[in-house]
Amino acid sequence: MDTIWPESLPRAKGAKYTLVADTIRKAIENKTLEVGAKLPPVRELAYRLRITPGTVARAYTILTDEGLLLAEVGRGTFVAPPKSPILDDVWSRQLHLLEEKNENHVSLFSPHLADVGQVALIRECLQKVAKADPWLFLNYPTRDAYKPMRQVVAEWLSDLPLGALTHDDIVLTHGGQNGLCLVFQTILQGAKPVVLVEDLSYAGFRRAGELMRAEVIGIRMDKWGVDPDAMDHVLRQTPAQAVCVSPEVQNPTGLHTPLERRKEIVEVARRHNVQIVEDDCYRMGEAREPSFRALAPERGWHVSSISKILTPALRIGFAIAPRERSADLRRSAEYGYFGLAQPLAELTRLLLSDPRTREVASDVRKRMGEYVRVAVNVLGGFDLNWAPDVPFLWLNLPAGWRSAAFSRAAEREGIQLRSADEFALRDGRAPNAVRIAINGHVSLNRFENAMVRLRTLLDNPPEQISV
Repeated sequence: MDTIWPESLPRAKGAKYTLVADTIRKAIENKTLEVGAKLPPVRELAYRLRITPGTVARAYTILTDEGLLLAEVGRGTFVAPPKSPILDDVWSRQLHLLEEKNENHVSLFSPHLADVGQVALIRECLQKVAKADPWLFLNYPTRDAYKPMRQVVAEWLSDLPLGALTHDDIVLTHGGQNGLCLVFQTILQGAKPVVLVEDLSYAGFRRAGELMRAEVIGIRMDKWGVDPDAMDHVLRQTPAQAVCVSPEVQNPTGLHTPLERRKEIVEVARRHNVQIVEDDCYRMGEAREPSFRALAPERGWHVSSISKILTPALRIGFAIAPRERSADLRRSAEYGYFGLAQPLAELTRLLLSDPRTREVASDVRKRMGEYVRVAVNVLGGFDLNWAPDVPFLWLNLPAGWRSAAFSRAAEREGIQLRSADEFALRDGRAPNAVRIAINGHVSLNRFENAMVRLRTLLDNPPEQISV
């Protein structure tokens, strides 16, 4: 590492962080820095080069985003292995194509729902939409035009403990992530707002907060979710405007927050006048406790979708504000994207109003539960957190394995999963754990084979662990 730095770095033309990044990039390209090489800590390299730590940190961030470096929480920054087709593009169909072409490849990166009849229902509804009145395809939608769909959604959500709810409280969104962004747009004010999240949390919280120019701060968790004392401590130091939580199914750990803990969180939020944003997108079964919107109707916001119970393809979600803020949330949607495409809204109305859809949703839960049971039967001897109606499992790795190393080893076996590092804040600490998502696109036998391969890895950690 000492040999790659030009002596004139501090006096070079151009932004210094760009020069640092370019120097490391060239060293990786010409193999001066080999895969797995550990880079100096930010402060050490900054001192050596006589530049600020922020300059080095920015260069490291650029190269990490490019995939050239790998930052492992608590360990340091390393030269990353070359990207494989498995990791190249999460947004593409490449993962599915790999599963089709290679029996050994199974993506456990994100939950994939089994088709138990929802595809046929959606096709049937699409045919009805195609035959709808021409005005549906020619006019801008109006607020009243969405009323029938909002009424159906209100009925769809009627068995949830959301507090007082009418169709006027529901805002239709393009999936849960769009719902989170919409809520943040409505809540956050000022030049530098602050959002609190669980210290291991859904990455979409961070991305939505950063998109809204917010500083995102993690709160310590325990086995019941957010620690109220830790939340109170952070709020005494920081004027946060919102806290984001997933009390029914915490992503990625699968934890459930009981009623007493929820009440404690509400008490802290009221003391500091903070809004509570609840992400309910991963729940597949019945809600076990009242939502924060029911417990704190003056400050509870709720976001959910049909992605984990019917299909993620339609990108249909719902955002619900406290009653007195419903008009504000609705305006954010109308000013931001006007509304869902009217044919899509009609498709969703038909789908959610069909009595067969609830039966299909129940069958989806049962089918995904079969995969969960297979995973537990194979991996149950390890420290595993799971529930039959949660589409992922949280595995605390045994001694000898680190999360990033295990994820890479699993990838070499054709299995893609998520390391705990992907859910930690940049300055946070992540446990040696991984999230294993359920993939209902492959057969149970193929899924079980993937679990057996993971168990073999778990039973055979590498002999040497780099520190």
